[in-house]
Amino acid sequence: MASFDEEKQNKQLDDLHKQEEEQLVATLAESKYGLPYIDLYRLGIDNEALRAISEKDSKEMNVAPFKLFGKNIFIAVRSPSEDLLHRLKDDMERKSLIPVFYMASSASIAKVWARYQEISMAESSKIGGLDISGEVLRETAKNINKIQDIEKMVTEALEGNKIHKISRLLEVILAGAIAIKASDIHIEPEKERARLRIRLDGVLQDVNFFGLDIYRLINSRVKLLSGMKLSSNIAQDGRFSIMEDEEELSIRTSLIPGAYGESIVMRILDPKAIQVKLEELGIEPFLFEVIQQEISKPNGMILVTGPTGSGKTTTLYAFLRRIYSTEIKIITIEDPIEYHLPGITQTQTNEARGYNFVEGLRSALRQDPDVVMVGEIRDKETAEIAVQSALTGHIVFSTLHTNNAAGVIPRLIDLGVNPKILVSALSISIAQRLVRKLCVFCKKEYTPTEKESSVIRLVMDSIVSDGKSLSDYKIDPSAPIKIFTKVGCDKCSMTGYKGRIGIFEAIKTNESIEKIMPQNPSEHEIKKVARTQGILSMRQDGIVKILNGITSYEEVLSVVDLTEE
Repeated sequence: MASFDEEKQNKQLDDLHKQEEEQLVATLAESKYGLPYIDLYRLGIDNEALRAISEKDSKEMNVAPFKLFGKNIFIAVRSPSEDLLHRLKDDMERKSLIPVFYMASSASIAKVWARYQEISMAESSKIGGLDISGEVLRETAKNINKIQDIEKMVTEALEGNKIHKISRLLEVILAGAIAIKASDIHIEPEKERARLRIRLDGVLQDVNFFGLDIYRLINSRVKLLSGMKLSSNIAQDGRFSIMEDEEELSIRTSLIPGAYGESIVMRILDPKAIQVKLEELGIEPFLFEVIQQEISKPNGMILVTGPTGSGKTTTLYAFLRRIYSTEIKIITIEDPIEYHLPGITQTQTNEARGYNFVEGLRSALRQDPDVVMVGEIRDKETAEIAVQSALTGHIVFSTLHTNNAAGVIPRLIDLGVNPKILVSALSISIAQRLVRKLCVFCKKEYTPTEKESSVIRLVMDSIVSDGKSLSDYKIDPSAPIKIFTKVGCDKCSMTGYKGRIGIFEAIKTNESIEKIMPQNPSEHEIKKVARTQGILSMRQDGIVKILNGITSYEEVLSVVDLTEE
């Protein structure tokens, strides 16, 4: 007996109607209107194009912007009258765009309209970036002083209007992170929920959890904003910008696939965050004077070392700002340019085009610079050109991956630099780490344990044995050891810490270092000779900052081995 499946039959009829409409539109496009036909079901929609025409105007005119390429914007229309095309042309020209028209079916155009819900509903929008207006940021930030305020506002946003929920949620997360000076936002899917974390002063803090349905909408929105492929399940990088009054904040986005979805990390590149003066880095007075002298010389190589996230870029930028004047030419080669410095020529490496650090350095030297900053010395060729530049009347700033200042010389020799030439080129090697500063409003004094006291005394003795005076660092060696620990209050988001400071060590290339350098010395030999320079080692600098109540014992112990000589 024959059966009748009404649902299946209706679907087949719908498919036939769609096919007929597509065929009709294709015929009319060519024969009547002289426009190319397009089937948008087979084409990816460009989120940048959607921002050029609002959803309201798009539906009112029965049109759909679907691709933005350079200054050309591609727009699908259902009924291409002369008045409509003229209006669209005028609208796009006001936005410095050139419209290219196609004819498409109602179904194709409706497919594009469905994508508008994924575009940010931020109050003002701009092609090429999410423009949360200064007013929205300020209004949101007024109520945010600590992480707990973000948590509360995220909860409120999740309970809000369904249509604007994701837009408001992203506004709160971004404005909140900027307000409390966080560096990164992490959104991580788990088996049954997604976790929102914010990196504050270098440490990740849990903010909130939400359902995977919300996570998927945020994922799509972030991909759209960052110019990423929506359907892709591969590692992707992108970026977008937020306009805060006249200030542009860049957000660098990274997605990697995981077991339960894609992990999203948004890095906030706030120009104000990098504008740290040399005096504010935490460099102790004697070393500060040494660095001042070295960066003021007409030539030489100054290298900063430390792991990723230890503040090397901030330190180099502080050097550049200190020596900048209109009388000298400064060029940087970076990967990538994270912050823009006025009055300085900054270039970005591009491996695809063969513009790496080596080529960048070669090109920079043809521009007659006085100062060159190379993002990182990674290979023999870059190292050799950097050394030659330092020998031929240039100041060269760069970074190197070593654990301490003493590791710079062996590392450069390993890269193939001639130690006899290095003697004349290398001015100073600086190593650094970042530690969180104790909150001045809630820190409390406490007596250290026997083990802690023993380590502190050991390091204090090493300062004295190296010929330095503890009184120069405001430390009374005869007084009982008193240090401070974290508590937590509203001023510091209950973490006990507020802001970060550097722990430094440095080795000058003086006569005693020059003597041993051609012998390819070990780190231990270099450290032994450098002790007479009067510069604190990282462990000594860390203990000084602990005894002065700037940071805690735990913080220094997390970045420096206090027991290692």
